[in-house]
Amino acid sequence: MTRLAHERYCDEIAYQVGELRSVVTSGADLSRSVPTTPDWTLEQLVRHLGGALRWAALMVRDGAEKETPEEDVPGFDGPEARGDAAALDAWLAESGDLAVGALRDAGPDARVWSWAGIENAGFWARRMTHEVTVHRADATLAAGLPYEVAPEVAADAVDEWLEIVEWAQRTLPDDEVHGLRGPLRTIHLHATDTAPEVNAERSGMGVPPPEGWGRLIRLDEKGVSWSRGHEQATVTLRGPLTWVLLAFYRRIPLDDPRIEVLGERAVFEHWLERASFG
Repeated sequence: MTRLAHERYCDEIAYQVGELRSVVTSGADLSRSVPTTPDWTLEQLVRHLGGALRWAALMVRDGAEKETPEEDVPGFDGPEARGDAAALDAWLAESGDLAVGALRDAGPDARVWSWAGIENAGFWARRMTHEVTVHRADATLAAGLPYEVAPEVAADAVDEWLEIVEWAQRTLPDDEVHGLRGPLRTIHLHATDTAPEVNAERSGMGVPPPEGWGRLIRLDEKGVSWSRGHEQATVTLRGPLTWVLLAFYRRIPLDDPRIEVLGERAVFEHWLERASFG
């Protein structure tokens, strides 16, 4: 499966951090609970994300051969003052700069530990792109602000999730994903806004296919597999790609008016319960 270019990931991290900073400085209540991550307030979510960026930046910069403990990451916890939007914004900006700078300097092939066995900086560029993209949705929706994702980024975020599910299936014998094994069922993801596919030969820029963007997930006795394209399925999730992404990541409910679930809804609900991540 093709991915975005390394520089495209770096650019997107910088962009997404900038967009998240605008939420922090929008006047939103930082103590507000985030509906999609109810254990966190808006400030706690931002601190989590900034800490993750600093953690990844340090490992990439050091070429870590094993996981770096959080307590070894300078500034991991964020500013001492709580409820200070200006301080939180400055810290988040620095966190983003550290991550993007480390990833650009390293390049995609630099050796770095990762939990998924893909031991290079390219893994972290992709992972941090989608970590920020989805958590920005958490923060933005909590603040009641508009949200949108570039189609090629949304498409790659779905692909990354599917690849992580496959990794869990191969690697983690006790993971809930094994509960998806059973009789043949299929899930079709269909974007209705003619979203582009990702074409690596064009440096990560999208190339619109005739039928738009689609993914087909197959669940059977062997587990989970998936492919690109369109096909009649047991259940279909359809809508603009931004909202298909957010439903797929369990960030909006399946009865959200911006999406449709056609067919056996229980099959998709079962997928969301078992194919969990983050």
